[in-house]
Parts: sequence; structure tokens; C-alpha cells
Amino acid sequence: MAATLRKPSLLWLLLAAAACYVGVLYREIVRQSVNDETRPADAIVVFGAAQYDGRPSPVYRARLDHAAQLYHRGLAHIVIATGGAGEDPKFTEGVVGREYLKTLGVPDSQLIAETQSPDTAESARRVATIMRANGLHSCLAVSDGYHIFRVKRMLHREGIEVYGSPRPNSKPQSFWKRQESMFHEIGSYTLWALHLT
Repeated sequence: MAATLRKPSLLWLLLAAAACYVGVLYREIVRQSVNDETRPADAIVVFGAAQYDGRPSPVYRARLDHAAQLYHRGLAHIVIATGGAGEDPKFTEGVVGREYLKTLGVPDSQLIAETQSPDTAESARRVATIMRANGLHSCLAVSDGYHIFRVKRMLHREGIEVYGSPRPNSKPQSFWKRQESMFHEIGSYTLWALHLT
């Protein structure tokens, strides 16, 4: 009888612990998403998003536009655009981002394209390698607001001093889209924290 009582108690404890974990992470992701830490740094790192036949998607373009504004404000002298080929082998997000930034007045000599990463975790590892090779130690991470929490922790693990600069208007408009984005981030962060990605 005692063993029967202990099993449900343990199950409830595990469920309560999981709910607390999700709740705390949810709060931290939301808090980071609205916290603009923009300040001078060694580099601006733009995390890639989809590109279509050599053109940045609206989401990626908005990130790149924000990065270019930061560059023209003199907050960093190097801009790193990240992202591999994804589903289009002809173009990489990194190269598409670099070429688009040129049209916004960022000189080619100040641009670096990271073109090999298939996901955010690999982007962070490769960006850290690029930064170390170029004597860069701090960066402004540009992405969508809900993505910044995870990006910062990934770069921090690689030894980079990182500040979040979310692109404007990146919060999903509908309640359900916001929840989808949040739980995607919670799941992705958890897998990364457990060294499963």
C-alpha cells in the first residue's frame, strides 16, 4: 500500500518540477525578448533565417536591416551574417545576408559570412571560432526577440561576451503564434542544454 502511494507522489513531484522548469524558462525568454541591450561591441552577429532564391525572407531582411542600422550607428565595425544552405543548395543564408548588407551600405571589408551551419547551435560555435580568429571578444546578437535568450546562452558557452539586440516588431501578433514560438524555444533550448543538439 505504501509503495502504491509513493508512485503517484513521485509522478506528481516530477510533473510539478517540469511545470516549474517550463514556467521559469518561459518567463526568462519573454523577459529577454523585450530587453534591448544594444551597446558598442566588437561585432554584430545576425542569425540567419530563410532565404528564397538568393533573397532574404521578410524575417531575415528585418534582422539584416536592424544590423545595418546598428553598424551605421558605429556600434561595431564588423558584421557577421550566419546560416548554411538549408533547403536551397545554390545559396546560403550567410552569403545572402552579406550581399544584402552590402546594398545597405556596409562595406564588403567589414562583412563576414558564416555559411556552414545547419542550425543555431552550430552557428554559435562557428561564429565563436570566427570571432576568436579575428581577435573579437564581444558581440551584439541580432535575431527575433524570443530567439535571443537561447542565442545568448549558446554564445556565452563559447566564451563570447554577448548582448541581445532583438529586431523591432519581432513578437508574433497572435496569441497562438506567440505560444508556438515560446514552446519551440523552450524545447530547442532544453535539447541544447542537455547536449542533444
